[in-house]
Amino acid sequence: NIDQINAFSAFLLKHCPVVAERYHPTPWCWGGRIQTLVCAFLKSKPAVFYRNELIRTGDGGQISLDWVDNESSLEYSQSSTRPTVLILPGITGNSQQPYVLHAVSQASRHGYRCVVFNNRGLGGEALLTPVTYCAASTSDLECVVKHVKGLYPNAPVLGAGVSMGGMVLLNYLARKRSDSGLVAGFTTSVPWDALKSSVSMEEPLNCLLFNKHITYGLCSAVTRHRKILEKVVDVDYSRTIKEFDERFTSLMFGYKSCTDYYRDASPDKKLPDTVVPILCLNAADDPFSPQNAFPVSIVQSLPNVALLLTAHGGHIAFLQGLFPRGESYMERLFSQFVHAAFEHLTDIREACGIGEEPRLKSE
Repeated sequence: NIDQINAFSAFLLKHCPVVAERYHPTPWCWGGRIQTLVCAFLKSKPAVFYRNELIRTGDGGQISLDWVDNESSLEYSQSSTRPTVLILPGITGNSQQPYVLHAVSQASRHGYRCVVFNNRGLGGEALLTPVTYCAASTSDLECVVKHVKGLYPNAPVLGAGVSMGGMVLLNYLARKRSDSGLVAGFTTSVPWDALKSSVSMEEPLNCLLFNKHITYGLCSAVTRHRKILEKVVDVDYSRTIKEFDERFTSLMFGYKSCTDYYRDASPDKKLPDTVVPILCLNAADDPFSPQNAFPVSIVQSLPNVALLLTAHGGHIAFLQGLFPRGESYMERLFSQFVHAAFEHLTDIREACGIGEEPRLKSE
């Protein structure tokens, strides 16, 4: 259920009817671990054709953006005002992940433009500087938003973050407040407290099923850019995500310890600093984001944040139907919220107590 009934929740109940439905998971995969694994192996990949763009950052690096311009949009024939969905994938994900392809497909059907922000080193581009990415760093996202708004200053932009991408998005919205350049935010399966998530991921079964696989992906990404990264940090193989963050991420971004990094990366206590409407979806059986970390009490006092919790759903899964390859609960919610935010922009701002449209402060 939605955390509480306030004006924002009432808006969601009216314009996103899926929030009032009882989520029924695929009958043969009730558990969060099973949902997560089944989704990874069975989820379909809609055909999406991207236009790639490389942009430069202030420190001399580069970021790979994958665009779906949707020039054939009947609803928004003018490119200058076509609403844009900015998608942030998970920790080792990119624009080719099934959940990203489904999100792009959903948004495109509404006539919107999409752009996927691939983290440095994950979009196929070379690292030009010895800098990667982390959940606490929002400078690259700020660069991307400025670039997108510079191209289409009259087009509203909504940010959608998945897992670690959601952490980055929430941290960005908290830091920029009314200067974010985004009209709304949507997150799925966010690890709210990185310390608690780390403990959950190091449980024996979670470590075996997920932790080692993700760590391998992180180490592989670093290995691909070994020549430039080994100048500043240790790039030897790590066995767990925490070990990787202790030996690599925390050092890369100047933290005294991994604990300090995890505290800074956690978005839970930063929610009161956000201004734009934000809808967050989490499952109680998510092995990556334990239920004891959900910021329920914090959200209850905020007019602009809604936390939608389901008993089942796993991590970036929320599968439905006997053969859960296609559209899931997560994608239906995303589709309805994006449409509601863009088509009823004035109403959603009023529901959240927001005056003027969020802007992007010029440099």
